[in-house]
Amino acid sequence: MKAIRIAITAAAALLLSVGAQAAVDNDAAEALMRQNNCTKCHSKDKEKDGPAFKKIAAKYKGKADSEARLVTHLTTGEKAKFPDGHEEEHKIVKTSPPKDMNQVKNLVQWILAQ
Repeated sequence: MKAIRIAITAAAALLLSVGAQAAVDNDAAEALMRQNNCTKCHSKDKEKDGPAFKKIAAKYKGKADSEARLVTHLTTGEKAKFPDGHEEEHKIVKTSPPKDMNQVKNLVQWILAQ
């Protein structure tokens, strides 16, 4: 009986995580990236001045705080390290309306889904 409850709980968790990934609005995430010129330094799968989104997703895969960590990175202007070793403040993602955390979280979920 305990094994059945564990299996049901695991299946429910899996379905919830799949549902959360399916809820990403790709068009909105890509529009926000264009508005903020994210692709100047990042691309989906190729290294530029910043890491590829696929590399970022791989770095945070399976980490419980991945979404919160990336939201903080995109909203606080913390330091970003560049391939040549120098550091700059990361551009803060601007949304319309201002500081719309749902838009930022959607972008983060899009990045993590790569």
